[in-house]
Amino acid sequence: MLGIISDIGNKRDNNQDYVGYYNDKEKNVYVVADGMGGHNAGEVASKLAVESILEYIKDSNNISNPEKVIEEAIKHANDRIFHLSSNKDAYAGMGTTVTTCLLFKGRLIMANVGDSRGYIVKKGKLNKVTKDHSLVQQLVDNGAISNEQAINHPNRNIITRALGIKYSVKVDIFNLSLKGIDKVLLCTDGLTKELTDVEIQRVISAHSENNTICRVLIDECKKRKQVITFLLLFLKESVSDGRSYVRQ
Repeated sequence: MLGIISDIGNKRDNNQDYVGYYNDKEKNVYVVADGMGGHNAGEVASKLAVESILEYIKDSNNISNPEKVIEEAIKHANDRIFHLSSNKDAYAGMGTTVTTCLLFKGRLIMANVGDSRGYIVKKGKLNKVTKDHSLVQQLVDNGAISNEQAINHPNRNIITRALGIKYSVKVDIFNLSLKGIDKVLLCTDGLTKELTDVEIQRVISAHSENNTICRVLIDECKKRKQVITFLLLFLKESVSDGRSYVRQ
């Protein structure tokens, strides 16, 4: 059961977020990205990231090491964005965050660069899997500010890692068992800047239909801020004979 939604917000005239997914008998892949850059460059970066990652994993002949495959896919996307940014003035300096989820033989492999996040819902509780690559997260880790202060910090939009900015990129990877996971949420920061994890969990718990959850979360965000754009992806997984599949 898959739910995807994107909203441009109340004031913006373009959406720099992008989402995509690919399913076959062996694997399921889901990607969200939040682009940045002048003019339409952010749109280009996020779209290229998602399409490059999906294409790379789809065409992988050997996926015996899913962590390696997902890391290589994201680095492949970084290469393509960096090359385009370096060779076209209109795209100079463009980049994008990315969060990717690969389901393979009963495992959930999640990877991220930047501050787009990945969550799982297990036993009714929302748990953050990824860790933000941001200035605010560094301040929290160093004990300079609290988690509560981080929510409204004036520099919370500054990220420390993104695709396409440098020749190489470091990717964080998390390997989890699918057992007991009811839902997976991938989202850009438009959601997490406006709603706390507790508030997100409350909405998820109040509704059973994934597209309804997405719509309610967007409506709640747009009530609080005049500029908001994000993508949400929900899925509920079942595991049969060690293989994960998605009910559409």
